Amino acid sequence: MTDAAPAAGTASPSATGAAPLLQIRGLEKHFPQKVAWPKQSGLPVHQVVRRALVRRAALVRAVDGVDLEILPGETLGLVGESGCGKSTLGRTILRLLDPTGGQVLFEGVDITHQSQPSLRPVRRRMQMIFQDPYASLNPRMTVGDTLGEPLEIFGLARNRAERRDKVAALLNKVGLRGDAVGRYPHEFSGGQRQRIGIARALAVEPRFIVCDEPISALDVSIQAQIVNLLQDLQAEEKLTYLFISHDLKIVQHICTRVAVMYLGKVVELAAAAQLYSSPKHPYTQALLSAVPTLDPTTRRKRIILEGDVPSPMDPPKGCPFHPRCQVQNKPKACFDELPQLRKLANGTKAACHVAE
Repeated sequence: MTDAAPAAGTASPSATGAAPLLQIRGLEKHFPQKVAWPKQSGLPVHQVVRRALVRRAALVRAVDGVDLEILPGETLGLVGESGCGKSTLGRTILRLLDPTGGQVLFEGVDITHQSQPSLRPVRRRMQMIFQDPYASLNPRMTVGDTLGEPLEIFGLARNRAERRDKVAALLNKVGLRGDAVGRYPHEFSGGQRQRIGIARALAVEPRFIVCDEPISALDVSIQAQIVNLLQDLQAEEKLTYLFISHDLKIVQHICTRVAVMYLGKVVELAAAAQLYSSPKHPYTQALLSAVPTLDPTTRRKRIILEGDVPSPMDPPKGCPFHPRCQVQNKPKACFDELPQLRKLANGTKAACHVAE
């Protein structure tokens, strides 16, 4: 992977004036805090009940008010430290997790509170590629059955012959040989399994795919192949991606725009080239300072953040990043007021009181 600009297949579609394919408005996903019961904690029942009542209001704010739009044909990168809420956001968008609050609109339709039966047509158009190719495939099903199952569920194959032909076409599309049909997942390498996972997502002809760290479990030598495959498929199938990753170098290569998450919130959103050349949020600056580069002219001074990420159950008052922020002489607003994601003069959006 080089420092080159994103490939042509990921060029921004914004110039076409297309309506957003996906809109997320104030999206929230909170989880109740787990309470240890007497056999686990060793405490008397009355003390456990008292603690449970006190903790009832304590929530893990995994996704805490996110606003995003994703345009048709683009790749939006989603980056941040582990535990910031990236994967939870992806799963909530697809309604694999039910939102606590906010809205998810897909193709202009509000799917936030749709029932599972009414979501079935939407499932065809929204798919996911999972992080772990070892755990995401059923070890008891052959590749042919794995790829044929969604074709049957959605009625995309009229008979066995058509199903067989479509499975063969899917394997060819992701660079696997036809004899893979009768084999089981344990007979493939990690990169091959991820190709099978990609083929399964493509089986129902989706428009939008959440790629949840699709290369993080793979060898470095295989990662570039999978990234190039995803870009080729995007151009051929006119796909739209939400690409979740902690690898900022890969994100720079494949993504049109990049959203940076911290403690359940998006703190910066910009075109990829703009974000990498001129990050505005102090957290983004710290993340990018850790990206290795061979070009001394683009090398940044390393920024070491102090302290740990605060608990999503008890975020700091004011800006959630202020306890770790490297900016000196911060204004009082950083400690008292939650910054909103606002548009700056250069077009970047940042949730920061000192971004300019």
